[in-house]
Amino acid sequence: MIDLCRRWMALGGVVLGVWVAGCDSAPSTPPTNTTASSATPTAPTTPASVTAAATPAAIAPEETGPLLEPFTPPSQAELDAGAKWFDQPVEDAMELLRQYQTAHPSKTSVAEALALENNTPVENSRILEGLGRLPAADDEVDWEATFNQHSTMNVNGMNPLLASSIADQDVMGLTGVGLTSVDWTMRPFAVRDVVKTWQTSQDRTLDKFVLRDDLTWTDGTPVTAHDFAFTFQAIMNPQVMVPAIRSGVDQLKWVHAYDDHTLVIFHKESLATNVGNISFPIIPKHLFEKSIPGDPTLTKSPEHLKYEESPVTCGPYRVVKFERDKEVIMERRPEWFEKDGKRIRDKPYFKTFRLKIIADDNTALLALKNGEIDTLELRPEPWVSLTSGPEFYGKNTKVFGDEWSFSYIGYNTKSNYFSDVRVRKAMSCAIDHEQMIKNICYGLYAPSQGIYHPTAWMAPMKMPTPYQQDQEKADELLTEAGWTDSDDDGVLDKMINGQKVKFEFTLKFGAGSKVAERICGMVSQNLSDLGIRCIVKSTEFTVLQKDAREHNYDAMCAGWGSGADPDDSDNLWTTKALATGGRNYTQYSNPKVDKLFEDGKREFDRDKRAEIYRQIHLQLWEDQPYTWLYYRSAMYAFNKSVRGYMFSPRGPFHYSPGIGSIWKAK
Repeated sequence: MIDLCRRWMALGGVVLGVWVAGCDSAPSTPPTNTTASSATPTAPTTPASVTAAATPAAIAPEETGPLLEPFTPPSQAELDAGAKWFDQPVEDAMELLRQYQTAHPSKTSVAEALALENNTPVENSRILEGLGRLPAADDEVDWEATFNQHSTMNVNGMNPLLASSIADQDVMGLTGVGLTSVDWTMRPFAVRDVVKTWQTSQDRTLDKFVLRDDLTWTDGTPVTAHDFAFTFQAIMNPQVMVPAIRSGVDQLKWVHAYDDHTLVIFHKESLATNVGNISFPIIPKHLFEKSIPGDPTLTKSPEHLKYEESPVTCGPYRVVKFERDKEVIMERRPEWFEKDGKRIRDKPYFKTFRLKIIADDNTALLALKNGEIDTLELRPEPWVSLTSGPEFYGKNTKVFGDEWSFSYIGYNTKSNYFSDVRVRKAMSCAIDHEQMIKNICYGLYAPSQGIYHPTAWMAPMKMPTPYQQDQEKADELLTEAGWTDSDDDGVLDKMINGQKVKFEFTLKFGAGSKVAERICGMVSQNLSDLGIRCIVKSTEFTVLQKDAREHNYDAMCAGWGSGADPDDSDNLWTTKALATGGRNYTQYSNPKVDKLFEDGKREFDRDKRAEIYRQIHLQLWEDQPYTWLYYRSAMYAFNKSVRGYMFSPRGPFHYSPGIGSIWKAK
């Protein structure tokens, strides 16, 4: 299964990606393990042929443009003679969880947990303790069960390279494979279902994987190292427009298959962040090597249209039905876990996995209560007012936990309105944060204090003080920045490039998010008291994504989840990200922050790295390209037949449902 680095944007209050590192003290979460490897490099050595610009290039420059430089990998003999390796962990994440749970038995029985209503943190902990466990024996499991997972948004398609949302990732997680993942404490390892051994060169510029020989595509073709190498080149082909997947992969120098099972990743330089760029989804070389040149969009040719109807995949599940706007149905592959009558991998707990698309929150809640879906992410209002009593608890229960994600209002810092930091600070002062947390979030979310969660290892020791509403201070800052009501019409104005500009801007949010809609309405009212006209605009998700990429907005209400490494957010904040297609939607630029991100990549000592990212956190808070609103707790409802959910900074799933800890009792 592929466990992708989830870097996608969250809009309208729906977080599309949370892959986070360093859960030091999250409630209901096992304690943090040690780092991935205790090996310490001593004498950096890199084969000369790796660093030399060799010709002829493996891919011609005219085919790759600026995305890849010409490079010929060294021979296997040169590689082994020149590089010194240390072993990296290859783990079975489920076995790690079994070991942990054996050492930490539950004090709450299943019956006791099912009888509880979740009205207090103590009850929440007991429900998680009783139900968030793996089965003690196989005969507890309903192996013929279907898991019905809810999604608010549609799946874009079956090609994993075109993935751009959490719904796409849910499908990829079940139908694909990846080289690396992390456990619930965010410790990285190679996935034992896919990899036999993983080694890193002592100078950390090379990673070598030896793959298992029992992986197959659904058409029976073996999965080989050549599929990984081919997919890398497809991702880095400038004619293949896959910006979401390319993010991170573009930091790799080369990926080379030395034989069917030996794969080597060449990094551009020795960086602490290299491990985060290794795992990417793969496509079958034997199908796509001929079709991509004729249709680099991956969407128009007969071959690619056929792939959408009948995708060839390689993970634990195969797609049996894809009905756009309605559902994706996947079935467990026997060849994934058995070969010649012998068990070769864990058998996925669910025979069938259904991803059911229901955009409307009320309709989704009704589907949960009727037993049509097995899980639903809840927002504050339904948690408090719509999920109580026998109507809900007859079939379901609910739980919450920390999740390292935050909501914000982001400003286009190149606009006439928000280029001045004093104006951005005035925005943060103008908002009634207390009303937002108390009345809109029902007191269930904590005020945000910047990009890193307070429990994160890279968060400042002394977090910034959250903003409180201070209209007087906001008015003072706006006046300093030159915004006054010069014509007494009730709206602030300012002379910009010889023309009077009214302070009248549009605040966009993702359509369908009631929380974002209420927040934006409150913000508009708060700003009107200062003489600022804020027009709130509900925007369809894909349109909002496009507007953000093209900087076609004044301000927007959205959210982010952290990445597997604190450096993952460099594509939000660095000047470089503006030029390389990153997600610096605010067009923020600060040379100090740029340098700190570069320093953080090159520091391997975790304590020293933490100090670097703490400085980034505090500088961004000082510059306020965002008004940080709140840290969003993960709140979920589950059918009472479901077991195995446990919270980490990524949410309640340890691995993806269907291939991880989630299961149904008989």
